Amino acid sequence: MRATLPLTLLLALAAGPALAQPKQDPDWPCAQRRVPTIGYGAVWTGPDPAEAGDWGSDREAAQLARKLASRRTELREADSLIDEFVEKADPAEKGKRLTRVFAGVFEIITGERSTVMNGIVRYAQGQRRLAERIRDEADKVSELRDAPENDTTKVASKDVAELETKFNWDRRIFDERNQSVSYVCEVPTLLEQRLGEIAKRIQAKL
Repeated sequence: MRATLPLTLLLALAAGPALAQPKQDPDWPCAQRRVPTIGYGAVWTGPDPAEAGDWGSDREAAQLARKLASRRTELREADSLIDEFVEKADPAEKGKRLTRVFAGVFEIITGERSTVMNGIVRYAQGQRRLAERIRDEADKVSELRDAPENDTTKVASKDVAELETKFNWDRRIFDERNQSVSYVCEVPTLLEQRLGEIAKRIQAKL
């Protein structure tokens, strides 16, 4: 005969801290404060990117921006890539073109950051819906197990066991997702750090 969880444990799990403790922003599960957008000034003290022209129209600048923004490119490669670009650039246009490179990097990385943050919000909303379902399942199990033996509406023990199995499965999914949230929450910060480091290296070549 399959062992079933005691009702008190079922209810404790359904009302545990991961489900019950409210956050200031229910759609933001991260410890880091939610900052939807960042401006140039947070990482850049060089020329105004708006005055440098459209970075996408400068083919070489755009290519470099995409390469620097990509997390596949190691940061230790950034200086040599920027140096190669500077060597080929007209000295009179160097500052403007490097600013375009920064503008491209900024747009690409902040766009990726926004995508990640939107994904975190959807993740939090999904967890909240799952938490509500877990609570409903726990209530249903409690109701069925507490019904009088002579209650003709009482569901068979097999059906109660199936409900408990579903509850346990949903709770396992919820907990596994909760364990991964700390990693997911680090991604926007890592992107911001990469943007700041690349901006610093570009500014050093102006």
